[in-house]
Amino acid sequence: MKNAFSVDLEDWFCAYNFVRAIPYDSWDSQILRVKKPTQRILEILDQHNTKATFFILGWIADRCPELIKSVAAAGHEIATHGYAHIMVKEGTEKSFEEDLVNSLRAIRRSVDVPVVGYRAPSFSVSPQIFWIFDLLAKHGIKYDSSVFPISFHPEYGAKKTSLSIHNISDALIEFPLSCFTVLGKKVPCCGGGYFRLFPYSITAYGIRRCNKENRPAVFYIHPWEIDVDQPRIKDISLTKRLRHYVNLDKTERRLHRLLTEFEFTTLSSILRV
Repeated sequence: MKNAFSVDLEDWFCAYNFVRAIPYDSWDSQILRVKKPTQRILEILDQHNTKATFFILGWIADRCPELIKSVAAAGHEIATHGYAHIMVKEGTEKSFEEDLVNSLRAIRRSVDVPVVGYRAPSFSVSPQIFWIFDLLAKHGIKYDSSVFPISFHPEYGAKKTSLSIHNISDALIEFPLSCFTVLGKKVPCCGGGYFRLFPYSITAYGIRRCNKENRPAVFYIHPWEIDVDQPRIKDISLTKRLRHYVNLDKTERRLHRLLTEFEFTTLSSILRV
């Protein structure tokens, strides 16, 4: 079974872990490092003959248009990650729609390709704000991959959501982040901090479990997760430091192993949209 490989294309300081230490209005004063690790991810994907979905942050598209062009030129899918990496639950319907529209405009200034996929910053879609789905469909989005069917994370989760790909409406499909169940508990397995914090065997087992249950898994990674020389921010909690910095030096090696052992493609290819 083919699984989905995705990249949330943002820079190190865009992560929600730093929202208080490095607020949005200070981003322009930060060191932009996203180009080098993104190019490295492109090289790794090319080595393994793999196409991926890149969820582009609009703010990055406005500052690195050539980078977005290189992603598209390599044959990868271009999707949106919003514009300013704002948690959906912290805004309103109006502010969400403005952020979405700004992201689509920024991407289209870089590349003239259809954008049919969306992923919310930090997976910040909960049952209380499922109103975003109507707005996504309104602006031509055909699938969402924002919902994480877990309950233990302090910043995201929708524990009662199906683990399988499902229709939100006639116009929108949900490709939830991948989990497997152990003793009735859902365990996240396919990307980000879980890929770095857990032993690699957990990721591999999780993907095989998903596939055995006839579910394609969706893997995700950020360019900063292979940027071992990025600045270390101390003015954040220990939990956030662990989530952001642990095992950065192991990510690239694990990526090669993952792409050797499993077959991946874009989300739109799996969903056929």
